[in-house]
Amino acid sequence: MILRSQVAGCGAYLPERVITNRELAGRLDTSDEWIRQRTGIGERRVAAPGELTSDLALRAAERALASAGMNGSDLDLLVLATATPDNTFPATAAKVQARLGMVRGAAFDVQAVCAGFIFALSVADNALRLGQARTALVIGAELISPFMDWSDRDVAVLFGDGAAAVVLEASEREEGVLAEKLGCYGDAREILRVQGMGGRYANRGVLYGITRWQFEGQEIFKRAVQGMSGACEDTLTRLNVKPQDVDLVVPHQANLRILEAVAKRAHLPMERVYVNIQRYGNMSAATVPVALCEALEEQRVRPGALLLMPGFGGGLSYCAHVVRWGSRTTPLKSSAVELPPNERPALQIIRECLERKTRPSAAAPTTPFA
Repeated sequence: MILRSQVAGCGAYLPERVITNRELAGRLDTSDEWIRQRTGIGERRVAAPGELTSDLALRAAERALASAGMNGSDLDLLVLATATPDNTFPATAAKVQARLGMVRGAAFDVQAVCAGFIFALSVADNALRLGQARTALVIGAELISPFMDWSDRDVAVLFGDGAAAVVLEASEREEGVLAEKLGCYGDAREILRVQGMGGRYANRGVLYGITRWQFEGQEIFKRAVQGMSGACEDTLTRLNVKPQDVDLVVPHQANLRILEAVAKRAHLPMERVYVNIQRYGNMSAATVPVALCEALEEQRVRPGALLLMPGFGGGLSYCAHVVRWGSRTTPLKSSAVELPPNERPALQIIRECLERKTRPSAAAPTTPFA
């Protein structure tokens, strides 16, 4: 008996506040046209002050569980992909596990930056194949805005906050994850790096939250296209599947030019590539599951569809999954869970964030170690 991991439910949660290119152009030396031409991005989401990665992840998880007709107590495994955890430890997944009412099994984080969700999907898929779990929740969630260098137009225009999750269920049917390819160009790890987060900056006079982004765009473009297209070719070849047999590509959304180049190199027509980068920018580990949820809502995924899900991220990690969708493309239930209303405009949130970075004394009194 061969077990596979079938996708039983999907749910996304996006912060309420939107910041457009034109609003950013009022603060940076840029324009809506410049950003769209180079990235394809039109706007992105910004979480409210006080919202944490775990808050976004929990709402996405609750919606995914409702879609699958399950509760937290039905889960055997929870894997959360994030580069922006609430704490270095305990894992953010442990907090989400407790709040969901999950009473058995393991809960832990995976960090592969933008490729994180697909790497986490592999971890959960392998657990189900080996019989270590019957059900799993895989989440991609990021809270990037507090760590963004909002004075750097090369990166400030690219990223946004968000979360999404999928529920996996062990199945004997020939569906779910059929093939995968994971890889990493470790020699290129420093072409995409955030300085100011991590142990090497501890006790060095750096205020946590102040970052400098090392972002070598041309080299990232080259490696991303090479890694993603190669991973696509590898997975399809092992299944003896041709590019024209793929019904929909659901890729990591980092840059429209990268998506177009990957599609061309992998011989995949752009009309079969799902694109939502114009609405959200790059949400790191959340991009692929958010795109999958929206593709389902827009009826781009039909029963039995063959999906190709490539990605890349810091490391530089790259990956691709081939997934055969099941018979159900609509949720069993819906969830109306929301975070508390956010009264602050997005620009105000960014201004306050910048003020706290430049004048730490301006931060509202808190008890950070409570």
